[in-house]
Amino acid sequence: MRFQGRITSWKDDQGFGFITKNGSNNQVFVHIHAFKNRRRRPAGNEIVTYELEIDQKGRERAEKVAFVGDRSLVASSRKKWSISLLLAIFFVIFVAASVFVGKLPIIVLGLYLAASIIAFSAYALDKSAAQNNQWRTEEGTLHLLGLIGGWPGALVAQRFLRHKSKKQSFQIIFWGTVILNCGGFIWVLTLEGSSSLSSILDTILA
Repeated sequence: MRFQGRITSWKDDQGFGFITKNGSNNQVFVHIHAFKNRRRRPAGNEIVTYELEIDQKGRERAEKVAFVGDRSLVASSRKKWSISLLLAIFFVIFVAASVFVGKLPIIVLGLYLAASIIAFSAYALDKSAAQNNQWRTEEGTLHLLGLIGGWPGALVAQRFLRHKSKKQSFQIIFWGTVILNCGGFIWVLTLEGSSSLSSILDTILA
């Protein structure tokens, strides 16, 4: 459920403040990382919408905060994630079709599926560790899982777990691993002959 309120207190140097809910005097804690629009920093007195969550100590905090008037940005973000998920789904189907027409051994499909499951689990464990101040999974490990074929599962985890999806430096390296993995996959296919890609696409579209 989303609520609306006004940012009545904001400490920009510390990256947090408080939102006063409309029709109430209660203040809710909000951190800069809770804002959907990372390109716009609060200054105070803005009207926002948000969702309420309870932390480990039973305190309320605002999450998924959006400035009123930023709906186009939210829609754009959803569109971006829809394209990303479609890319992951299409790629897995493409690999399965490659196996079906005999262009790749079934172990390749098994590798992608296993790596994706492991990657999703790693993201889930890392988010849980972050929320509970426990030992974190190194970003290098997450990138390695994506590079060896787990990036479809990583994309799903980023979308549904909302983890590592807004950190720009992480995303740049992540998409680099996706490009490298896909490039290697296409190179392997081309070794089988120029007709490989067209026959696989015909199988998918049939």
